[in-house]
Amino acid sequence: MDTQNLTFQRKTWQPSHYSQNIEGSKTLAVTARVAELRRQGVEVISLGAGEPDFNTPAPICEAAVQAIRSGHTKYTPNAGIFDLRQAIAEFLNRMGGDYAPEDILVSNGAKQSIVNALFATLDVGDEVLVPVPYWTSYPEQVKMAGGNCVFLQTTAEHNYKIYPEQLEEAVTAKTRLLILNSPSNPTGMVYTRDELEAICHFCLDHDILILSDEIYIQLIYDAIDTTTLAAFEEIREQLMLVNGFSKSHAMTGWRLGYLAAKPPFIQAAMKIQSHTTSNACSISQYAALAALQMPETDLDSMKQEFRRRRDYTTERLMNMPGISLVKPQGAFYLFPSVAQYFGRQANGTVIRSAMDLSQYLLDEARIAVVPGEAFGAPENIRISYATSLENLQKAMDSMEEALSRLQ
Repeated sequence: MDTQNLTFQRKTWQPSHYSQNIEGSKTLAVTARVAELRRQGVEVISLGAGEPDFNTPAPICEAAVQAIRSGHTKYTPNAGIFDLRQAIAEFLNRMGGDYAPEDILVSNGAKQSIVNALFATLDVGDEVLVPVPYWTSYPEQVKMAGGNCVFLQTTAEHNYKIYPEQLEEAVTAKTRLLILNSPSNPTGMVYTRDELEAICHFCLDHDILILSDEIYIQLIYDAIDTTTLAAFEEIREQLMLVNGFSKSHAMTGWRLGYLAAKPPFIQAAMKIQSHTTSNACSISQYAALAALQMPETDLDSMKQEFRRRRDYTTERLMNMPGISLVKPQGAFYLFPSVAQYFGRQANGTVIRSAMDLSQYLLDEARIAVVPGEAFGAPENIRISYATSLENLQKAMDSMEEALSRLQ
């Protein structure tokens, strides 16, 4: 064959349409921006990251070291080591659940657990009910799994919670699943036992699955009658429960979460993980086992410090003109409305959105917050108080001064 006269047209290679349809995490983008500024020598107080500033407790770290020394550095079963899955089941059962180790899938963080659950439950075109404000990754994760989000708008007047009447208006023949996050990221709101029971009954009546993201369930600061959804026996066959160790045990970098569900969904999720990452890090699994073996009282000092920070930052914000805030009950976020600052300006900068205000605070006050657009709430900003009280005091002083210059 004469190839000398052949000409080849060079293609312009582009990422897949699938990948171009997915937005990157806006919260991680803020974290990356702060890291870049700090590399440039700019002092920034980050109130953006959803990451405890405490060190991982010593017994957890020691268990990881011992795991390495004992040679636990090989593949584990795809679902996780048996002892850890058993300990997770026992933890959930102490709160009213009824799970066996075979109902647990350990993953590389709760984020992967959510994706596993969505891929295991959704078919293309299925509708997923998502309360707004939402954690920034939910819509993209639903999209990745082929589903369509139906957003349920909540209000500050209703403490950013959905209620059965809203669900009744939104449900269609295509409704497959409801995502519920209590305590909530970004609002910090916590559903009561009665509210959860009403939602469960609705989902039972309409044959809707529930994905319950309970990553913050051990970080509740007020005397609220609440519980895990696993405590409602009647919904358990329709429940995908997600939790992990990042928030409660300051283990963000260990990347360890889990999905608890009944057959056939847990088996479907296991198949999916077997072809993506396979097992989670073996060392992190032994660390997580030690975390579950710690008395919960050992975590009280961290929880008490979070409560102190919440109370301080809430009081400061509520005393700032133009700020409207519902006091959070759990997690470690505040979600104030900043809409009264829209239309104001300083030094030629006009504030037209939460995104603009976030950029203004970064430029003028050296404070990093996450704009509410990341959570479907363009009139709010998210402030994380997972940093020292000293940092929070500096940040609130700088924020108050910067806002006072907006005329």
